[in-house]
Amino acid sequence: MKVILKADIKGVGKKDDVINASDGYARNFLFPKNLAVEANNTNMSKLKSKNDANQFRKDQEKEAAKEIAKKLEQISLKMQVKAGENGKIFGGVSSKEIAECLEKQHNIKVDKKKINLKETIKTLGIRTIEIKLYEGVIGNLKVEVLGE
Repeated sequence: MKVILKADIKGVGKKDDVINASDGYARNFLFPKNLAVEANNTNMSKLKSKNDANQFRKDQEKEAAKEIAKKLEQISLKMQVKAGENGKIFGGVSSKEIAECLEKQHNIKVDKKKINLKETIKTLGIRTIEIKLYEGVIGNLKVEVLGE
């Protein structure tokens, strides 16, 4: 019997998968526990419309991420930090500070976890930093660290 899973079941499948299950397993376990529904025409059309809506939403998010990536290419973020005589920064510039500065100066909100900064910036100068905006969409941001 073909069924559509309503939840992830270990060893069976993930949510919204259409699987072949034995009649007894489906009727005695999956249906009573509300883990699956029968894969009839009505339920299959609901699943298809749900998948189409999810795909449309993902496409919209990806397009928005591409627009933000284009904006980031044109931005040069300037950050004022305290530094010593030889150009070394006291403390360092972290991804959290970059995200806050980007939101203040250019009103672009980016999660600090998406900023690909291998280690904190500890010297003055200009760097290009990658920001992973969406799956397959990476924006490059120029960060200019200036001493006070």
